[in-house]
Amino acid sequence: MKKFEIIELLIDETKIEMGINAVSVVESPAIEENFVALNKHEVELKEVDTEKRILMGAALVPNKQIYRRVKDKEFYIFFSEDTVRKASELFLMRSNQNNATLEHEKKMLDGMSVVESWIIEDEKTDKSRLYNFNLPKGTWMISMKVNNDEIWNKVKAGEVKGFSIEGYFIDKYDMSLHEDDLLITEIKNLILTEEKTNLETYNDYPQQAIENAKIALRYAEENGWGSCGTPVGKARANQLANGENISRETISRMASFARQRENSQKELGDGCGRLMWLAWGGDAGVDWAQRKLEQIDKQELKEGQTHYTINGKIWNGETHKDASGRLMTGKEHTAESEFLYHAI
Repeated sequence: MKKFEIIELLIDETKIEMGINAVSVVESPAIEENFVALNKHEVELKEVDTEKRILMGAALVPNKQIYRRVKDKEFYIFFSEDTVRKASELFLMRSNQNNATLEHEKKMLDGMSVVESWIIEDEKTDKSRLYNFNLPKGTWMISMKVNNDEIWNKVKAGEVKGFSIEGYFIDKYDMSLHEDDLLITEIKNLILTEEKTNLETYNDYPQQAIENAKIALRYAEENGWGSCGTPVGKARANQLANGENISRETISRMASFARQRENSQKELGDGCGRLMWLAWGGDAGVDWAQRKLEQIDKQELKEGQTHYTINGKIWNGETHKDASGRLMTGKEHTAESEFLYHAI
């Protein structure tokens, strides 16, 4: 029987990028716990005829092993009870309750807000038991108000069945490494991974994005990073400053950093926001990433486009997209799913 590595994910709450940026409504939630459309229960139990359009479900379940596959690596991740609690607190502290997406697409949805958030303290007496949930102590529960007709129609049609978080974490092993060593390792891994898998890469980002990254690196060299930035963010600054090629996955992360756009107007030295905004290319870099991602995806989905597996074989079967938007083989995600590539 094949054994997979089990990795604990952590949050360094001093890093502005760490934590959960948004909640996505999805058809197949990784935590395998469907949310509940509360209006259905109220119709049955209270015989009301008005839809309150509230969904309830688990955002994170502690110690639950979640299968992941990144390129050729298969593994499981899990979050401790302490990390789940930290994630729930930071989500609200950073005012992310109005950030919601559909199936992890980059476009933010209007009319979606988390209106309740709590940690299950007692499995038997928790509010979630009223709605037939049977979840362990430490689970992060949320209720989401849906004032979006398109999404609510998908809920009623059974096309979305659960919540799935979006955010940045670091694994326990990486947290134990010296920061400088980790940064070097991260940069090398990013470059080697792109070269090894022959991913399409791009370096046509604007000169101003390069200059912004250089400004961040110069500031950090003179003043230190302090508590600012994750290893990934620092690696990104080095890549952009050097004008290196970056993959679609990296571009997707840059595009998603638009959620931190309020930091564009801040001054360097005023917390971590402005420094990390520049590290990711600033306005020029993030705006380019959003345009580039749309361009890549349109090309990827072009009618008649020929797609190939990693070993160069043409793929004519069904496809789906992973959480980051990459095209993969098969209608649904399985352990055998492979990334697909196309000629440019």
